[in-house]
Amino acid sequence: MRFLKIQILFLLFLIPFLSLAQETKLSIKVIDAFSQTPVEGASISENGKNIGFTDKNGSANVSVKNNKNKITVSFLGYKTKAINLEDATLNETIEIQFEKKTQEITEVTIEDKASRREGLKRLDPKLISNLPSVNNSVEALLKTLPGVSSNNELSSQYNVRGGNFDENLVYVNDIEIYRPFLVRSGQQEGLSFINPDMVSSILFSAGGFDAKYGDKMASVLDVQYRRPKEFSGSVSGSFLDAAVHLEGTNKSKRFSWITGIRQRSNQYILKSIDVQGDYKPSFTDAQLLMNYDFTPEFSIEVLGNYARNKYQMIPESRLATFGTVNKAKQLRVYFDGQEISNFETGLAAVSAIYKPNNDTKLKLIASAFQSSESETYDVSAEYFIGELETDFSKNNFGEVISENNAGGDLRHGRNYLNSRVINVSHVGVNKNLKWGVKYQNENIQDKLSEWRLIDSVGYAIPVGNPLTIDLQDVIKQDISINSNRTTGYVQNTWNWGDSTDYSLTIGARANYWDLNNQLLFSPRASFTIIPNIKPDILFRFSTGYYYQPPFYRELRGFDGQLNYNLKAQTSIHFIVAADYNFTAWNRPFKLIAETYYKYLDNIIPYEIDNVRIRYYAQNNAKGYARGVDLKVNGEFIKGVESWMSLSIMKTQEDIKNDFFYTYLNSDGDTIRNGYTTNAVAVDSIRTEPGYIPRPTDQRFTFAIFFQDYIPKFPSYKMNLTVLVGAPLPFGPPSYDRYKDTLRMRPYRRVDIGFSKVLKAEDKELKPNNPFRNFKSIILSLEVFNLLGIQNTVSYMWVKDISNNQYAIPNYLTNRRINLKLTAKF
Repeated sequence: MRFLKIQILFLLFLIPFLSLAQETKLSIKVIDAFSQTPVEGASISENGKNIGFTDKNGSANVSVKNNKNKITVSFLGYKTKAINLEDATLNETIEIQFEKKTQEITEVTIEDKASRREGLKRLDPKLISNLPSVNNSVEALLKTLPGVSSNNELSSQYNVRGGNFDENLVYVNDIEIYRPFLVRSGQQEGLSFINPDMVSSILFSAGGFDAKYGDKMASVLDVQYRRPKEFSGSVSGSFLDAAVHLEGTNKSKRFSWITGIRQRSNQYILKSIDVQGDYKPSFTDAQLLMNYDFTPEFSIEVLGNYARNKYQMIPESRLATFGTVNKAKQLRVYFDGQEISNFETGLAAVSAIYKPNNDTKLKLIASAFQSSESETYDVSAEYFIGELETDFSKNNFGEVISENNAGGDLRHGRNYLNSRVINVSHVGVNKNLKWGVKYQNENIQDKLSEWRLIDSVGYAIPVGNPLTIDLQDVIKQDISINSNRTTGYVQNTWNWGDSTDYSLTIGARANYWDLNNQLLFSPRASFTIIPNIKPDILFRFSTGYYYQPPFYRELRGFDGQLNYNLKAQTSIHFIVAADYNFTAWNRPFKLIAETYYKYLDNIIPYEIDNVRIRYYAQNNAKGYARGVDLKVNGEFIKGVESWMSLSIMKTQEDIKNDFFYTYLNSDGDTIRNGYTTNAVAVDSIRTEPGYIPRPTDQRFTFAIFFQDYIPKFPSYKMNLTVLVGAPLPFGPPSYDRYKDTLRMRPYRRVDIGFSKVLKAEDKELKPNNPFRNFKSIILSLEVFNLLGIQNTVSYMWVKDISNNQYAIPNYLTNRRINLKLTAKF
């Protein structure tokens, strides 16, 4: 009995502590105070830690550890509500009336201000679907920006301020993106990695970017994919492509997913180019992004991509005219053979994200990129050069009057490349401090077998030994590379000032590659001033070292040999910029002006054939790029954004030891540059060319992106893009870069699109209407190359019987009409 009393007293003593340890169940209902509709996804927290979310009915059942605590209920766009549990009736549903905030987008405004300070241009992803372009891609939008240029509408590649395609960084969700190596023409290229249906934000910098971005010399494109809030999707189709995308979440909103599939064929538009034949391109791409929140602090993100680009061409014939008005010629080419290229790539990445507090974000990323590429071709060309009648008074004006020059060109290739890039990285943010480290392994397996037989006038077989045939451009290599890179960066931003806003960012990167054993240190800095005056204007100065360690493409020379001692190229950026927000016609506008100078050293000369870059694999040049970029954008038409951009640039390089001799006869006349003929040379002059234009020396570019609609019928819309680029340099087929001082024709292109909104997002349809479940339906009619201008992408070189060389332009696409239907649900 005594023992029983002791047990009862002991239990009575524990009751208060047991009540503290037990959890209390609560039922909460959250509704909008104005519309009286449920609020889905509201966050419920106790002592700063999330304990649940409301469902689609605005309801949530949660457990609290102490009924003396307060819980808070919050949601973006609403005022946060606090509940004192001691005052609440715990056995009944607690109803919360959410009131709208007067300022809903404070966080977004802060983010845009940070991007503005960093010199990053934010682009609206919704504009991509409005852009009339052969390539419906993010890159097509970039080509309308100042400092960005391209002379090939079939390619997603672009040049930035005198740099080439390999000098541009591309990130998707902080994962660096690589492109296939063997692509040599835009018509082979296929789809860009970035799926525009999945994009939520686009940031772009044309130079002077911070240390957090990697080791390239020209630009950075930072893309983030969308994290869905509800189930939705879209489907689109045209004469060129078809695409479908779906996205959604689970009931708790912890798991979200978004996926997209694209199929494209350029067969319809390739029929408009100057080489007639049978084209069978097929480009397929599938992507998936998944997110799962284990807790409010910890989440996992998975990104996967698979792309297969297959290109087959059977050329048949070509007819082209060239020369001058008084000496016009015609080229007829008959082809035999075919070209087949396959580019199969895959990417898998996993990111673990931890946010211990509102100021800190830690991210661990592991990714693997795999590319399997094959390039096989046997194409022979028999060509005939004829002289045209140029006398207007004759009946046969413009017809061939003589055709006594003939030649042949046989090209053979069996190239197979397999590449694998695996990396593990960590990036972190704590307020204004950012850091990151990365380890990367690269494995390249490349088998090259190329040769060319040129028989311009029947002299391919040597007279002395008729049993042999001389081949040109012979490459036979079997290459295997396995290497490792280690990189890291740290940067910090300091903001201060009352009446005037000052911001200073200082950072540095380090890079080590065990193939050439080079350690690099890259300091970077930027300083911005935002005076507290009207109008709103920002001034920014940025500078830094931008090293670009060589990748596989730079290592391989024209003969297929690798230079393992190749060092990183260097670019020092100096940028002064002004960003001015103003109002005109009671509508918002922005003017951006940047002037820059880039000092280039240790650079690797290269040549460009269409989109194929061939490096000399030597650090034997120095150079510079300087210019001015201007852009004005705003609501030229009320409610829609348009812009104009203008760039003026000059980029040149000085190649070491590229001198040549001019041989003179006894009369002082030139015999031949580089080598002598039967005439006897009695003297010679050594010439050093000095600075010559780089292959991307496009002195002037101008672009317009313009949107309009019919005032009383806003569902009828028009979108226009205009691209104008000054001539690019080129030269004869040789390894002498100093000869590449000729100029192509200027690039001029106008694309226009007309669209009709068949179903607007804010329009309700009758219950029996089959389209009532769609958010929007848009029908578009696009006219590509409205003016029908045949732009030149490269040149084919032929010789006549007198050993004279002629540059025959290879033209891009002609005028084409495209019909497109897009539906969102």
